Amino acid sequence: MPVLLSWSGGKDAAWTLHALRQRDDVEVVGLLTTVTREYDRVSMQGIRRTVLHAQARAAELPLIEAMIPAHCGNDDYERAMASALAEAAARWPDLRTVAFGDLFLEDIRAWREANCARIGWRAITPLFGLDTASLAREMIRDGLRADVCCVDMQQLDARFAGRGFDAALLDELPARVDPCGENGEFHTCVRAGPMFDAPLDLAKGDTELRDGRFAFTDFALTL
Repeated sequence: MPVLLSWSGGKDAAWTLHALRQRDDVEVVGLLTTVTREYDRVSMQGIRRTVLHAQARAAELPLIEAMIPAHCGNDDYERAMASALAEAAARWPDLRTVAFGDLFLEDIRAWREANCARIGWRAITPLFGLDTASLAREMIRDGLRADVCCVDMQQLDARFAGRGFDAALLDELPARVDPCGENGEFHTCVRAGPMFDAPLDLAKGDTELRDGRFAFTDFALTL
């Protein structure tokens, strides 16, 4: 069964790709990413499009981009996703399944399933229900390398922005913070792992405050 993977550029999407590639009943044929038009970056994660494209090349998969405005409402998002999925269906006529890296938020999964069903698609969540503390350490143990590119300062101290997603970071996270950041406490940018054919060489840039709440650390490809 062909599957399109919703790709944020972060660890959960990357690990979903790795998990799906271990199965013999599905084939990931492409990646789908929402990009904020005005910023030219991946929505939520704030990852540069140049890094996004490098990730897609490293995963050896084509990329479909859904462009959304900076101040994006549900209607904007749904239109962009529907257009992107129509593009995917035209490219792969048998494709009607999209995978997401959701871990335990039931309401988000139900919302995705409803949105997909409305336009004739099916949503799957291969990692859903896994213990996130164990999953985070499994990712690190099995070679995933990522950096924290965004921190919600209402949930986590900004000092974690820009740090590597590693065992030391997990040990320092407050007990109230999910080890995978599933509640939006932090987001990551993947640079290496078993889902890539080669690691990305990324340089850490400045960290800046946006919307009075989010600490974003910039990562760029080195020349």
